[in-house]
Amino acid sequence: MGSDAARRVYGRHSGYRNLKAYQVAELLYDFTCRFCDRYIPKSDRHHDQLVQAARSGYQNIAEGSEDSATSKKLEMNLTNVARSSLDEARKDYIKHLKRRGLRHWAETDRVFSEARNLRPNSLEEAAAWVNRPGAAEPVEERAANLGAILAAQAHWLTERLLDRQARDFEKEGGFSERLYRARAGGNRGNGRNGQNGQREEKPRLPAPPPPPPPPPIPSPPLLS
Repeated sequence: MGSDAARRVYGRHSGYRNLKAYQVAELLYDFTCRFCDRYIPKSDRHHDQLVQAARSGYQNIAEGSEDSATSKKLEMNLTNVARSSLDEARKDYIKHLKRRGLRHWAETDRVFSEARNLRPNSLEEAAAWVNRPGAAEPVEERAANLGAILAAQAHWLTERLLDRQARDFEKEGGFSERLYRARAGGNRGNGRNGQNGQREEKPRLPAPPPPPPPPPIPSPPLLS
């Protein structure tokens, strides 16, 4: 938004693609699509369930960010939907491990710490770690645990994003409040006040002419 007035009304916005929560959630979705196509038959309802949970995560972050200019309430509602969806994706990965008889890594496991600290920036980087030659764990187990970890990280980042949105709303208010402040500031800076914020004086009308003097009072007649 180019003008200062627009920024005062709509707020400053750098775009959802710059949000770390969105970046991790989008990576999770790409990872999940590949995971499900490889390990879960499309006829299994868990295939669509896991894909939809991951899709809802990144899409609702994006849609909430796009709506932030005119509705902070809608932005927070959509971010909260994303948060819930990402947690569902995490739980679905854990369910997959149990269904397949694979191990869900504990936080104290060395390989869990390795996966948590990986923080891949691309699907290729995540896939390379899953398929690393010589790993002790089965590839499917590594993939499902990494998916659960990515979902947990995206969920945590989305919670932080939601907290920040709530603080911004408390501090700046919503669209109506920003519009009111912008209009009030415009009235102070223009029209009623001068360009420098000083009140302009109204032009003074010339003073009316003085009234004519009253006619002289006639003198009484002299007595004879």
